Amino acid sequence: MTKGLIIGVIAMAAIVVASNILVQFLLGDWLTWGAFTYPFAFLVTDLMNRLYGATTARKVILAGFVTGILCSFIGTQIMGEFGPLVTLRVAIASGTAFLIAQLVDVIIFDRLRAGAWWRAPLASSLVGSALDTAIFFTIAFSASLSFLEPANDVSWANESLPLLGAGPIAPLWISLGTADFLVKLALALLALVPFRLLVSRLKGGATTTH
Repeated sequence: MTKGLIIGVIAMAAIVVASNILVQFLLGDWLTWGAFTYPFAFLVTDLMNRLYGATTARKVILAGFVTGILCSFIGTQIMGEFGPLVTLRVAIASGTAFLIAQLVDVIIFDRLRAGAWWRAPLASSLVGSALDTAIFFTIAFSASLSFLEPANDVSWANESLPLLGAGPIAPLWISLGTADFLVKLALALLALVPFRLLVSRLKGGATTTH
């Protein structure tokens, strides 16, 4: 258990740090490279839950949350072209979204763990991903929450544009969130393969607790 917990903490911390770095680099009009690393946090959580139980999974989540807070603090101290790399709203959004989404993931996984092997990781990741996306982009960019950081101008994110360049008119941050969720959706499906393989390989040495 202790070895598994340490591995889980290291893996989660690595994903959070990598995502915080890669989110600074744009990929096309709607995404950043961080969108392709962050969803694997759900894979780590689900692996810990399946192998060691919900309590261990929550410990790994707490480690990821603390790592994210440290990354956000460091980001607020680094000045970019338009100000700090991480604004207060983004820091609040990131921490809140991560904690709520991951804890909900654990609850859903735990309730479905007795079913088909794919049901718990898929359902928990999809619901967690939807919550993560909705919470993060709403807190970080919605004009209705500008009171959280009045000095932070998010008017650029509220510019009305066709959704993903082709759909109905919506604020830009809705397109950003939609693109982000679509990536999470795709990776949640792809992650079922490593989830199945890793569980089969590692469960022999794991002691599950609930």
